[in-house]
Amino acid sequence: MDELINNLKIEIIEALNLEDVKAEDIDTEAPLFNEGLGLDSIDALELIVLIEKKHGIKIQSADEGKQILYSVKTIAEFIIKNKK
Repeated sequence: MDELINNLKIEIIEALNLEDVKAEDIDTEAPLFNEGLGLDSIDALELIVLIEKKHGIKIQSADEGKQILYSVKTIAEFIIKNKK
């Protein structure tokens, strides 16, 4: 799971063009939105597209998306649980 988490951090940085952020700067369990990385709803859409394209997993609803996109750890857990 550690490798997946590190890869996710790199993918998030690249997808959202977070130029001043390194993978080690992102706390695995910190919220991605508001006080964490400070992401917004546009970033959420980009993360959903990233998960669907890179990992082949679809997020079914907005409520589910809020829980899944809470932190890098919750995204990794979702991917592991739903990987085909």
